[in-house]
Amino acid sequence: QVQLAESGGGLVQAGGSLRLSCAQSGRTFVTYARGWFRQAPGKEREFVAAITWSRGTISYADSVKGRFTISRNSATNTVYLQMNSLKPEDTAVYYCANRRSAIDASYDYWGQGTQVTVSS
Repeated sequence: QVQLAESGGGLVQAGGSLRLSCAQSGRTFVTYARGWFRQAPGKEREFVAAITWSRGTISYADSVKGRFTISRNSATNTVYLQMNSLKPEDTAVYYCANRRSAIDASYDYWGQGTQVTVSS
């Protein structure tokens, strides 16, 4: 069984920081990239950041550029999301996901999510 498990969410005041982690367990699966997504109440799930596993190429949503940093530890199959200067609009459930292919942009495995709440 393949699992991705997020941790590190919580309640923080505006301007604060949190670091999310996404650990992989179970059997090994093909990874081209890992991504972070978020979904706020009543809104569509949106892309936050992604990192390719072999080259470490990074992309961010415009809304988090300069505030969030994605990184990975290939040895432990863990991806991180450092979130600084948090704003109330960053409040959401954050999910990590696995992308198998450079050609297919879809993500095939998803974690259960971790809640991030930013108070004003």
